[in-house]
This record gives sequence, structure tokens and C-alpha cells, in this order.
Amino acid sequence: MRIISVRENPGYKDTAIAYFQKNWKSVYPVIYEDCINHCIKAENPLPQWYLLEKENEIIGCSGLITNDFISRMDLYPWACALFIEEKHRGNSYGSLLLEKAKEDSRNAGFKNLYLSTDHIGYYEKYGFEYMGQGYHPWQEESRIYSIKV
Repeated sequence: MRIISVRENPGYKDTAIAYFQKNWKSVYPVIYEDCINHCIKAENPLPQWYLLEKENEIIGCSGLITNDFISRMDLYPWACALFIEEKHRGNSYGSLLLEKAKEDSRNAGFKNLYLSTDHIGYYEKYGFEYMGQGYHPWQEESRIYSIKV
């Protein structure tokens, strides 16, 4: 099992863009393309984009960003776009990507990591605590979770 940071491994840029676009079809495709392209030479520690590889196959992804299109602009960084291929779910592989986001957040000097989701019960298993609702520009809301890093 290997976590690939696109910033540290820019040769994976196109693979990452295609993978995120394929698995997050509800997001305007150019968002991932633009963000991943620009993360590689960013002066700041964010954003980060990760791929999870098992036996030379990409089986998951996630990101670490400054804001997840949510009203709580006072909170950051945010874990986002966590995805594990269906046939690999149930093995806690998502926790590997969350741990990488926590590690990179801590190394960048942050004290907490946040995420927004509609899922109840998944992130709590990994120590995230519900802290309230947040609001998206498209007039929906999501649960906000945090964890100390």
C-alpha cells in the first residue's frame, strides 16, 4: 500500500486529474484539473492531492485544501474528496488517507483538521467529532467534523 502525494510526485499529475474527475463527477471537471496542476509548485503547504495505490493499481484518493466550498472560512485545512474503490471498501483504507492528511496538516503547523460530509458514523470511527452544520454556495448544508492533529 502506498500513498502518493501528487506534489511530491508530479509525474502522477495526469493520473490524479483523471482519477478525481472519474470518481467525483458531481464536481465541475476543470476544478480538479486546475487545482492539481497548480498544487505542484505552490508556495504554501496547501493544497495537497493524494492517490492510494495497492499492487500498482490506484484504489483511492483524497485531498487537503483550504476550504471545501463551505461557509466556515475560519476553519482550515479540510480533508476532501475521500474515495475508495467499492471492491476495496471495508478494509479501513480511507483511514490511511486521513492519517496522511493529518500528518501533513501537523507538519504545516495546523492544530486541527476539518471535513464536511453527509455521512454519519464513518468519520467518527477515526476520531473525528461533529461540530456543527456548514452551508454550501449551492444552498445545501453539510455536517462539519474536526480532529486534533
